[in-house]
Amino acid sequence: MSYRNQFIWQRAVKLAINCYKFTRLFPQSELYGLTSQIRRSSVSVASNIAEGYGRRSKPEYIQFLHIALGSLRELDTQLIIAKEVDLADKNLFTPLLNEVEEMQSILVASLNKLKA
Repeated sequence: MSYRNQFIWQRAVKLAINCYKFTRLFPQSELYGLTSQIRRSSVSVASNIAEGYGRRSKPEYIQFLHIALGSLRELDTQLIIAKEVDLADKNLFTPLLNEVEEMQSILVASLNKLKA
């Protein structure tokens, strides 16, 4: 089975795509600021899930899922800051922040299952 077949990876890729689309609304002056940070942290979530899946052992996979969770929490923080400094309409942030929360629940549940 490939990491591409994993629900958790598929959801992380969808989140990264949505972050890229969303940050297109940000001012050009933020291209090297929060736009870049949001894009990199969202890509890091899916990338660490994929990298961990390819590792040799379950503990290594768990370690990479923890790294993905850290990147997800970075993303959440960056989105909150972007919202508070009015980089886009505040109402547009809600669906993306909800998606981040759902992804966090999925990652935590996966970690708990793997550790059991």
